[in-house]
Amino acid sequence: MDEIADVEQELRRAAPHRLVDVVETALRERHGAGRVELRLADYGLRTLQMVGRVPGAAPSVPIHDSPQGRAFGAQEPYAVPEADGSVVLHLPVTVRGDRLGVLTAGFPPGTDRAALLPGLGQICEALGHEILVAERDTDLYVLARRATRLTLAAEMQWQLLPGRSCARPEFALGAHLEPAYAIFGDNYDWSVTGGRLTLTVTNGMGEGIEAALLTSLAVNALRNARRAGLGLADQAALADQAVYAQYRGAAFVSVLLLRFDLATGEVEAVDAGSPRMWRLRGQSVESVDFEAQLPLGMFEDSVYTPQHFSVRPGDRLLFGSDGVYDAVSPDGEGYGERALARAFRGTRLLPPAHVPQAVLRELAAHHGGVRLEDDALVLCLDWYGTPSTVSA
Repeated sequence: MDEIADVEQELRRAAPHRLVDVVETALRERHGAGRVELRLADYGLRTLQMVGRVPGAAPSVPIHDSPQGRAFGAQEPYAVPEADGSVVLHLPVTVRGDRLGVLTAGFPPGTDRAALLPGLGQICEALGHEILVAERDTDLYVLARRATRLTLAAEMQWQLLPGRSCARPEFALGAHLEPAYAIFGDNYDWSVTGGRLTLTVTNGMGEGIEAALLTSLAVNALRNARRAGLGLADQAALADQAVYAQYRGAAFVSVLLLRFDLATGEVEAVDAGSPRMWRLRGQSVESVDFEAQLPLGMFEDSVYTPQHFSVRPGDRLLFGSDGVYDAVSPDGEGYGERALARAFRGTRLLPPAHVPQAVLRELAAHHGGVRLEDDALVLCLDWYGTPSTVSA
């Protein structure tokens, strides 16, 4: 334990761009490790990109067909024995359910993997936390995540997002956006404070930088209202005023706002536009419809009224922007008519962090494999409940 504490202290003291060097030195000196490398998942969740190299210089490895990808997908260590008796270990680097990447280290023959793995897991967790802190001061880790250049609109949107997944005892969620390197108006946000999960799914109108600016204004207005302690309806009203003051009704933002009580599963919702929600309960998939209210910024001083429903342990919720449910097949069938429900059922055994990508792959196939006309957002939330609600 002292050894792990020492490495954690060294990581905290290290320069932001030297985190991998700290881990490499510690594993070499304490366990005779050879090659040590860190790869981070790219924005499209298709490849794992090397940290510490000139972007694009080191070959990436695919998430869906590589030893590193197996560790990333399963969120468990994956060992590759070598012919000389040495072993290469691939270990997931994850922070509070947000999957960042994979740490790879080679160890000499005779290494006791069982004894080594618990400590390596703690080091990976500490490394993940320090990466998130270090990103305030260096572009190293942000650069490693990109397999190609982002559009300016996409750069703004990714910087606005809270992460791609989150896990707590009461729930787990995952989200993804496509096209990952050229998104513009879709967004999501979440925060857990005071025993409540606040979740927003946003669909800003327009394209390119104008859509990104509009969504950025709306998301930050919602955050400002939430952090001021306002109720959900007042959060929507304040953001509505902010968007209207800037655009005078010429542009608006569609948002679905929800606030979950972590203790009871009671949910307050404000439906201010187009994002939609589906629920998988047992084997049944149903669209959960709310009273449609005005999008943010369409008119001055709109009034919003919250609605209520409840979630049960075992429920899975899926949220999608209009780029998902409005996408049509070559024969004209909208994805939200039947195909989305089939995809939702077909992914029921996957963890929520894997579901958005799987649904978006199904969407691409439904659309005929050609580029979508609109950006598309999918968010999946599994509700576990608290021990008291589960036992009840």
